[in-house]
Amino acid sequence: MANHGEFQIAEFGFPGPLRDRLVAAILAGTKTSTSSTLVEYSIEDEPLPIIGNMQTVVDSNVAAVATIQTVSVEIVRLADVGLEHAREEGEGFDSVAAWRRGHEAFWHSTEMRNFLNNPNFTVDDETLVVLERFQLIEVLSQAD
Repeated sequence: MANHGEFQIAEFGFPGPLRDRLVAAILAGTKTSTSSTLVEYSIEDEPLPIIGNMQTVVDSNVAAVATIQTVSVEIVRLADVGLEHAREEGEGFDSVAAWRRGHEAFWHSTEMRNFLNNPNFTVDDETLVVLERFQLIEVLSQAD
């Protein structure tokens, strides 16, 4: 994982409209959690989030826009993700089913499959998911 100054970089989604929405939600304080498949961490040999660590959030232009701090980390089966986490993602999910549909679309996207170097990647109830909660520490600049 790359660093920005003294902190690791936190990238949400891939550059483009999705990242722009996620970053805007972080800056607004409505997004306080995120989800990744456990396998994503192995692709770049990235360590799992650590409670207390600070990260620099970057926008689609890779400009530093905020500092966040990890407050909790859980690894759960996809089937065990709860409504509280889904709501804290700040994307307007009103049910776990809606959260899962949105995330499955992302995890099954061409971009994600290319990133994982697996054109057939899919998730199911048993897929391990890293649930990270964070708090906004500082807004560095406004995203474009």
